[in-house]
Amino acid sequence: MSLVETIRQWDEGVVAADKKDWPAAFQIFCEIQEPNSKIYFNIGCLCLINGDLNATEKAFDNSIYKDEHLAVAFFQRGITFYKKQKYEEALRDFQKTFHELRGNQLIDYKLLGLWYKLYACEVLHNVALAHAQLNEWEKAEENLLKALNLKTEVKHSHIDRALGSILKQKLFDLVELPMGELFRPNKHHVAQLEKKDYLGKAKVLASVIHQDVFSGFTPLQPQVQSAPLRPKTPEILRVLEGEPHRICYEFFSETANELSLLPGNIVFVLQKGADNWATVIFNGKKGLVPYNYLEPVELTLSSKKGQETNQSEDLPKPPKDEPPERPAVLDTSMLNAKDTEESSAKEGEQEELKTCIIKVHFTYTVTIQVEAGLSYSDLLEQVCKKLQHSPRGIILRYKKNSSSEKVCLDDSEMEIAWSQAKKGHLTLWCELTENKESLPKEDLTQLVALHCYKATQPEDLEFQTGDIITLLSKVNEEWFEGQCKGNVGIFPAAFVEEYINEDRII
Repeated sequence: MSLVETIRQWDEGVVAADKKDWPAAFQIFCEIQEPNSKIYFNIGCLCLINGDLNATEKAFDNSIYKDEHLAVAFFQRGITFYKKQKYEEALRDFQKTFHELRGNQLIDYKLLGLWYKLYACEVLHNVALAHAQLNEWEKAEENLLKALNLKTEVKHSHIDRALGSILKQKLFDLVELPMGELFRPNKHHVAQLEKKDYLGKAKVLASVIHQDVFSGFTPLQPQVQSAPLRPKTPEILRVLEGEPHRICYEFFSETANELSLLPGNIVFVLQKGADNWATVIFNGKKGLVPYNYLEPVELTLSSKKGQETNQSEDLPKPPKDEPPERPAVLDTSMLNAKDTEESSAKEGEQEELKTCIIKVHFTYTVTIQVEAGLSYSDLLEQVCKKLQHSPRGIILRYKKNSSSEKVCLDDSEMEIAWSQAKKGHLTLWCELTENKESLPKEDLTQLVALHCYKATQPEDLEFQTGDIITLLSKVNEEWFEGQCKGNVGIFPAAFVEEYINEDRII
């Protein structure tokens, strides 16, 4: 089955589930060939609604097999085991769910298509309930106390009530996923399934022939006896309503009342609501778009040359959409030969005031704009600020025109380096002088990869699950710089954890 057919059936199954037609939704999902983890999850949820616990367990087993880190699938399978009175298996799945949260208070699955937030405190609530079913009341109380510290919203008051029940050695209700919540396909992929007529249908807006409805190749037109005294205002400007605006960002509709638009489309705003949604008209269709996606524009007409001065004042003025000003260019052809030396001196002064684009080759390449003629210390400060790296242990090099060898840059070389700039551009190479490989291993932080990371940019560091990575620096809280298998690059901090070598002698 092709990807297009899979997405189409997936969307049809979700639509049937939204209508509470559970058998039809289940049938559609079961007909999908080679289902992914999310589709298996949906099948399990529908089996749970129908009360078929054995089929539910099998569906969630397949979902976890396809994605072993899908925490919500472990959560649902734990609920299935609990309903089958397999409390030890339910306890293991709830504990696995809490482990997959990786210290986070919640996971919001909205970006993956599931409108559900899995809270750590609710997972611990179910862990405590499983312990209570096994008569492990002390462990149940311990997990509920931990859940109290992780509460984030007022709706989690059921944890306080559960703690009161535990103190009386009484059971309490299980926290479950709302009935009918399923993974939905990407709305942008679903939008691509619809057939689109990019050319549209021709429509006659104005014609010199009365009641002309011809929209093909224009037939022969009658000849007029004399030209009109002044041009008439086009009919299109008479029928348009509202204020013209330009769409700045791509917008996809999620409801029948909204319009899907692309950047550059011109729409006409009929009304702006207090909730920041605007009612617009585009291609004869009326709908809603966010007002902050719009930019006011001016639609006017230019008058023809030779037009009489007594024409109506209500004729629209010409457009004022002018391009940006071009930079001033010194016309050397107009210089006087006698003033060559004086003009050269003035041109040299102007060049000193210009800015220069510096391209810096590091483990990845960056560009910065600086004032030409900076000292070495000021230039080094600008480069380190861009690279988010300490100036300690960093040297800059450049290439002279007469040689391909990279020359170390310092205060004595700055004047020569600035003279090497061509058309306001200069290329530098940034190197680290610190010999990290010679440092004792105990002085370097070792990390272990929790997940496989594929490089998508030249500066990324690619690694596999279980690889040992040497931490070189922390770019920010979310990205680290490290070395693995002789390669140096940056990678997400969430993909690794600190490596503890049990054989290490302290």
